[in-house]
Parts: sequence; structure tokens; C-alpha cells
Amino acid sequence: MTAAVAASSIALGLKANWRQFALLVLINAFVGGMVGIERTVVPLIGSKEFGITSTTLVVSFIVSFGVVKAFANLVSGQLADSWGRKRVLVLGWMFGLPVPFMILWGPSWSWIIAANALLGVSQGLAWSMTVLMKVDLVGPKGRGLAVGLNEFAGYFAVGITAFLTGYLAGQYGLRPVPIYLGIGYAIVGTALSILLVRDTRGHVQLEAANAAKAASPLTFREIFALTSFGDPNLFAASQAGLVNNLNDGMSWGIFPLFFAANGLGVERIGILKAVYPAAWGVLQVATGPLSDKWGRKGLIVAGMWVQAAALLLTALTRDFRWWLAASLLLGLGTAMVYPSLIAAVSDASHPSWRARSLSVYRFWRDLGYAIGALSAGLVADFFGFAWAIGSVAALTFISGIVVALMMRAPDRGPNS
Repeated sequence: MTAAVAASSIALGLKANWRQFALLVLINAFVGGMVGIERTVVPLIGSKEFGITSTTLVVSFIVSFGVVKAFANLVSGQLADSWGRKRVLVLGWMFGLPVPFMILWGPSWSWIIAANALLGVSQGLAWSMTVLMKVDLVGPKGRGLAVGLNEFAGYFAVGITAFLTGYLAGQYGLRPVPIYLGIGYAIVGTALSILLVRDTRGHVQLEAANAAKAASPLTFREIFALTSFGDPNLFAASQAGLVNNLNDGMSWGIFPLFFAANGLGVERIGILKAVYPAAWGVLQVATGPLSDKWGRKGLIVAGMWVQAAALLLTALTRDFRWWLAASLLLGLGTAMVYPSLIAAVSDASHPSWRARSLSVYRFWRDLGYAIGALSAGLVADFFGFAWAIGSVAALTFISGIVVALMMRAPDRGPNS
């Protein structure tokens, strides 16, 4: 097949690419499930099996995950442009394959930290590629929908897996049975990525050919500076992404310990840890397309403030029903923010450097995991869990104010 014939067979849009799109949705569910195996049981493994009393040390596995994932995100866009999306996706799964086995058999906490470093590389490469390839396939008109469906699959799987691992841990103990889910996710996700996924660089080339040319080629250093602080929309999105995952990193490490300290058993902790990402995942099916229709800014600002209210409610109450309501509210706020931010970055980036701009955004966003876990762990050690949660609520509210002041609205369609 000649290049011209191959190019003529490529079309943008969900309808034209629904099979590959659906496959990538499924694969991202397995990517999310790999994180879900840790949401309930791993902090409790640290405190109960290894007897770690320092909250900062317990959440160190999230710090290793967040730092490594952030830097994996940073290089993922460059690798995607030079190697191709599919190769980077498969590479991500190669790093993820050992993770459940290390958690399963790890004889010390250092093994768990090392496993999460590998998981960070895996997530930074694999999740980045699933969202990027969906954005490539649909073109500029359906980015919010594409991101919403991608994040729905990933975070709904996080929630379901957190529930299942909590249930299994209540029945069979923290290890090994709950971790068997991760082995299945890793094997199936890797096989699907190798055997069935097709690269999407041809779709990027088609969109770039139809877009206005960038003024001049940008170096990665220029794209990093532009995404981090040079462009008001990209800066607003990057700082909001960092704070969003800062509060998620805090909730990942602190919530199970906070709930356990207030008398909840592992099964009920699993329910609370499942409701938040499950609501986050499901609601993105609606909030992603809404960001295409309403614009990104309003959903981002409101979503950050809803998250802040949910965190404050969690910190101030001591009842399962209030915590359940707060978890639902936290899921709603995050669902409003998450696809809107990725779509906003895509809007403000030319197709020729969108992958690299998204990788910079995801670098700052996922660095929030490490910052949130470490800072919340330190605050919890000195002042208690409630203060750690409340301080993150305040930061989340302030981040919403920054978006309200900095981001230009509406932000719909590509900035070409």
C-alpha cells in the first residue's frame, strides 16, 4: 500500500474509528485497574503487616509513584512523536508486568516502594498513550468526549478494583488474594496492546495538514516553558492539574489511615475508596462532552471548589454516611475537572506539538501525587489526619481561584 493510499484511508472522528477507540477504552480500564489494586490495601499493608507508624513513611510508596510517573509523562510525548504511540503503550505495559508480583511477594516495604516506581513508569507511558491516541482519533471536535470516555474507563476500573480488593482483603487478608486481580490486568492489557492496537500518527498528520501551520517549530524546552507558565491557559491548567492530583495523592495515602483510626474495617474503607474514583469515572462520560459544549473554564473552577468542599466535609465529620456523601462529592468535582483540563491543554496546543504539551501538563499534574502524599504525611504526623485533609482542601479552593482569574473562556476547538 502506498503512503498516499494509506493516508486516504484515514479519517478523523469517533464514528470512523470506533473499533480502535473502544479497544483503547478497554485497555485503559486495565491500566486503571493496576492503580486500583493499591487504593485500599497498600497503605494498610504498610501500617498493619510491616508495622510502620510514621504516616510519612507509609505514604512514601505514593511519592515514588508520583515522581516517577511525572517524569515518565514528561518523556512520553517525545517518545510518542519519535517512536510511535503503540510502541510506547507496549513499553508501558512491560514496566507494569512485574508490579503485582512484587506487591504479592515483597518481604519489606522497600519492595513496595520499588514496585510503585515501576508502576509510575507504566502509568506514565501507558495511560498517556491511551488518552493521546483517543484525542488523535476523534480530531478537534470531540476531544472532551474522547478524554471523558478514556478517564471514565480508567477511574471506574480504579473504583471497582478498590472495592473488590477491599472485599477480598476483608475475607482473605491483605495479601495475596486481592493482588491476583493485578496479575490478570497486566497480562490481558499487555496482550491486547501488542496484538490489536494500531498506531495513530497518521491521524495526527491528517489533522496537522488541515490546521494552520505553527509559526515555527518549537523545541521541547520552549514547549515546556509555554505549557508551564508562558501561556495563561496552559499555566492555569497545569497548576490546577497539579493541585487536583495533590488532593488525590493525599486521599490515596491518608484516607485509609484516617478511616481506620476512626474505627472503620477494611471492607467499609474499600467502599469509600471505591465510591470516589467510580463516581469520578462514570460522571466523566457526561462532563467530557459538556466541556465541548459549555467550554472548559466553568467546569474546572466549579469542580475545584466542589472538591474543596468534599475534603472539608471529610475532615470535619466522623460518620460513615457523611464520608460516603463526601466521597461522592469528591468524585463529582474531580469528574468536572479532569477531562476539561486535558481538553483545555489540547485546545491550546498545535497538533504538531500537542503530544509534548500534554506530556508537560501531565508531568505537573502527576507530580501532585508526590507533593500531596509527602506534604499530607508530614502534616498528619505533626498535627493529625484532619489537619492534613483540611489544608489540602484550602489549596484546592485557591487553585480554583487561579483558574477563574487566569484562564480565558470559552476554550473550545483547537488553537491552530
